[in-house]
Amino acid sequence: MTDTPSSPRTDKDLFAFLDGLGIAHSTRYHAPVFTVAESVALRDEIPGGHTKNLFIKDKKDNYFLLTVEEHATVDLKTVHGVIGASGRVSFGRPEKLMDYLGVIPGAVTALGAINDSTAKVRIIIDEDLMAYDVINAHPLRNDATTSIGARDLLRFIAATGHEPLVLKVTA
Repeated sequence: MTDTPSSPRTDKDLFAFLDGLGIAHSTRYHAPVFTVAESVALRDEIPGGHTKNLFIKDKKDNYFLLTVEEHATVDLKTVHGVIGASGRVSFGRPEKLMDYLGVIPGAVTALGAINDSTAKVRIIIDEDLMAYDVINAHPLRNDATTSIGARDLLRFIAATGHEPLVLKVTA
């Protein structure tokens, strides 16, 4: 990947951004994980709330990222009413995921907000996830987990030009 302005930011760029905000973070590297099921082995090693992320769109091509606790259930038939989507939602295409958040499927993360410079994606954090003091997320790649304070995650999202929305989106 070249270092052009349109290239997605890397985990190193992310860490520098967090450092610039004075946000404490720690990262643990591990084998790549693509699903919540594959990442369960890390739970004893990395305390805090672990995330599942849903990149979705509505019928008017408005995009949303729902970040919830890894075992939570999101009802895709009704969540549009909670998040203010225009009609029912469906999953966004991998190309849009890369275009907007700079990540591939399996590496989806609220930390991808750093790549969405035009705020095309509404970042929504589930209210239940905010009960954790520490939230764990992929740092733009799926072979690492970054731990960050819950309130600091919201501060990070705001610093990327997004309004962090905390809503009850899980069943």
